[in-house]
Amino acid sequence: MKNKLNTIIAFSIAFVITSCGNEDKKVVADNTPAIAVKTSKVETNGSSPFLSVSGKIQATNSAELSTRLMGYVNKVHVNVGDKVRKGQLLVSINNTDLQAKRAQVNAGITEATAAFNNAEKDYKRFQNLFADSSASQKEMDDITANYKMAKARLEAANQMKNEVNAQLAYSNITAPFNGVITGKNVKEGDMANPGMPLISIETPGSFEVVAMVPETEISDIKTGTTVDVVVNSVNATLKGKVTEVSTSAKNTGGQYLVKINLDKTDTTILSGMFTTVQFPVERKSKSSMVLIPTEAIVTNGQLSGVYTVSQSNTAILRWLRLGRTFGDQVEVLSGLNGDEAYIVSAEGKLYNGAKINVQ
Repeated sequence: MKNKLNTIIAFSIAFVITSCGNEDKKVVADNTPAIAVKTSKVETNGSSPFLSVSGKIQATNSAELSTRLMGYVNKVHVNVGDKVRKGQLLVSINNTDLQAKRAQVNAGITEATAAFNNAEKDYKRFQNLFADSSASQKEMDDITANYKMAKARLEAANQMKNEVNAQLAYSNITAPFNGVITGKNVKEGDMANPGMPLISIETPGSFEVVAMVPETEISDIKTGTTVDVVVNSVNATLKGKVTEVSTSAKNTGGQYLVKINLDKTDTTILSGMFTTVQFPVERKSKSSMVLIPTEAIVTNGQLSGVYTVSQSNTAILRWLRLGRTFGDQVEVLSGLNGDEAYIVSAEGKLYNGAKINVQ
């Protein structure tokens, strides 16, 4: 009986062990469809021995129009894209109080003018009487003082009118030059506040590039230097000439502002386009800058990363340390090498370990 019991126990243990072994050997097939993605190679700016910096196109002649008054906007007379002439009315701001004040000033001018004319007649009359010794010195002094005071009051009234007219000018925003409306920040019924941008205007056809040059390179940039300006969005390289070189980086964090006037071109360029300015000076810093598009960046709180491709064609999230932004690209300080590929876009939601299909 004892031997039989031992045999049963041994068989049971062997069965359990065998079953566990079979379970361990089971492989669950991953039938999750692969996510179609597009990848790109890391770009570096270290291939050229010459200095290249990021820049932005802006109109040579542009303005942000605002007002010194606080009041409701009666009407906006233009839309974005409209061509306007110098002096054309753009925005009307309610000025009922100023109109009332101007009426008061005009009434004061009328009163001051009448008093001045009367005082002037008395002054001339007493001049003749004083010359004939028919008026005393005291009378002549009094008339002269009265005449001067009347003249001063009339001048004060006229200057007050000039002040009111100047304030009224800020209630009617007009175009300072011929140009095109590029921005409209208010609509009818909005409250306009002093200094608040209302309308943006610029003169088309004349453009400049604003670029920031590192402090290690700025000493080699000279006014009048001819440079190449690459506009990636229109796939064009334009010529330009350096017109301004800033001598202070107090408010730009070690970057010096340089302005380049662009030569006339038939290429369609617009304000706000990002560029790469290539200066004909040799770079002092030979290190390559790793750049990736901002659209590829994945953020989680204060962390920033990018999805890369593993050897088994899965997505791997790589956390990065980022630097300066250059247009639509950002500098990668660490976390990504210059010979690696990263995912730019995906046709599904990516996650660590997701199967991908590189298009």
